[in-house]
Amino acid sequence: MSINLQELVDRFGGQLIGDGSIEVTGFAPLDNADSEHITFLTNPRLRHEVGRCKAAALIISPRDNQLVGDLFKGSRIVTKNPYAYFAHAAQLFESFKTVLPVAGIHSSAVVDPSAKVARSATIGPFVTIEAGAEIGENCLIEAGCFIGKNAKIGAGCHFFPRVVFLQGCEIGERGVLRPGAVIGCEGFGFANEDGVWVKIPQTGRVIIGSDVQIGANTTVDRGALSDTVIENGVKLDNQIQIGHNCHIGENSAMAGCVGVAGSAIFGKRCTVGGAAMIGGHLTIADGVHITAASVVQSSVTEPGVYSGFYPLAKHAEWEKTAVLTRKLGSMRDRIRELEKTIQSITKTKK
Repeated sequence: MSINLQELVDRFGGQLIGDGSIEVTGFAPLDNADSEHITFLTNPRLRHEVGRCKAAALIISPRDNQLVGDLFKGSRIVTKNPYAYFAHAAQLFESFKTVLPVAGIHSSAVVDPSAKVARSATIGPFVTIEAGAEIGENCLIEAGCFIGKNAKIGAGCHFFPRVVFLQGCEIGERGVLRPGAVIGCEGFGFANEDGVWVKIPQTGRVIIGSDVQIGANTTVDRGALSDTVIENGVKLDNQIQIGHNCHIGENSAMAGCVGVAGSAIFGKRCTVGGAAMIGGHLTIADGVHITAASVVQSSVTEPGVYSGFYPLAKHAEWEKTAVLTRKLGSMRDRIRELEKTIQSITKTKK
């Protein structure tokens, strides 16, 4: 299915330059697009490819539009955020290919009589839904999912195959859980008694807001006493570990293999790069961006971009190194003052 450029602009805004009646069937990269595709430019390093691009239309920022000039011969949609524009338009093209599921409960699914499943929901093969669970309107629960007792799933959620959503957990509307995600498993809670580990019962829940996406094989532990909370709009990539009693603020995002230890609290609009490690019982302020593979061992109280890690060493040695590193700035200033003093003394002697 195709759509013309004017219809795209009518839906998503932007300034159309060129022929709005041109039909496009989908997106393609700058170097691979042809006359039925639309493409976009966000990376300044790729501006040189615009002159060779054969796409019917280009989504571009006002600044890049000026810099590109006449290099691109097709139509253009000028917008302040080409990447976000691409995301919205790509969703539209994807919807053209989507086959809506048939509502109903598959014959192989096991649904407790006390569970409440909306008539518009689709329950796939070999799904288990335990007592007291609630499945909202237009939900799609795919094959092999497990929904625990008294779990609540809001309208329009999509659980991919083999999702485990355990007892008492809740998720708002339009949530997406990718294959193998486990929500509400017991957190890692043990007390040491004379060298023996004694288990601490994990009696909290996981409460997830609306418009949250959780990636494949990502786990979110239930709280030990209070709840683990994932606020509205949070995006978690694949293979992430969120420990018990964590609180992840609205519209934050984490890339693959991030580990967050128990009781860490994130503010709103934070990002965490892949494989970063966040210590437990820390507070991260709103608008903090932690780069990939960083190790965070203390709270971050101001917004900004943070990076840091050291080579592995004995802990005492590492602490000394960290202290010295923090003092490097003042040490540099002192060295400069000493150099000035030495130069002054040397001139005087001459």
